[in-house]
Amino acid sequence: MPGGRLTQQDRQQIALGLADGLAYAEIARRLDRPTSTVTREVMRNGGPTGYRADLAHRATERRAHRRRQAAPRSGAEAVPQAYGRDSEAVREYEEMFTTLMMAQGLPKMMSRVLTCLYTTDEGSLTASELVQRLQVSPASISKAVAFLESQGLISRERDERRRERYFVDDDVWYQSMVASARGSAQLADAARQGVGILGPGTPAAIRLENIARFVDFVTESITRAAEQAREVLHTKPRTPSDDAAGPGADRG
Repeated sequence: MPGGRLTQQDRQQIALGLADGLAYAEIARRLDRPTSTVTREVMRNGGPTGYRADLAHRATERRAHRRRQAAPRSGAEAVPQAYGRDSEAVREYEEMFTTLMMAQGLPKMMSRVLTCLYTTDEGSLTASELVQRLQVSPASISKAVAFLESQGLISRERDERRRERYFVDDDVWYQSMVASARGSAQLADAARQGVGILGPGTPAAIRLENIARFVDFVTESITRAAEQAREVLHTKPRTPSDDAAGPGADRG
């Protein structure tokens, strides 16, 4: 399997594969690269519909140039990685996850903060820790956390040192999906109002009724699935330290 970074020719092959509707795995197979490499490349450079090989290549060069410039100026050491993680792999994963958050509609800074919290083992950070990790101003962090909190994506508490800490809750995706389902239900209600105004049985009214029925079915299914998933899957994940204890650790 070839090593090193993607070349401009690789990126042209990715663009052609996307234009042909190929899956990431198939494009990766043709390039003899891991699927994760292709996925990360596409998602950080416009997504499957916006990917352009020349723009992606220039953007990658700019990012590499900024990293080379920032290294001597900052003088700060990389954040130590627990559990023997590869720092470069973690950084690239955080970039990819941030891009995915942006594709879901979150602004860039809010996506970076959320990614930072998700990929922190403790699931919480103070404002100063976020400033240090993301190398941005306190004002940028303040604006981002205020937005995320207003959307119910994070919460805040004061620790024993009276510092505000920002948390990602295990229930965040459940709450987000339920909120999304409520918004869709409002769309169905609005569509049905249109039926009465445009006249039942007319082509426009039939179209709106079909929209309402479709949205009702999907939102009910999503809400039911979210409830079931919350009940079945809402357990604390095991950590490497738990596994190290061994199956007989709790036995007398």
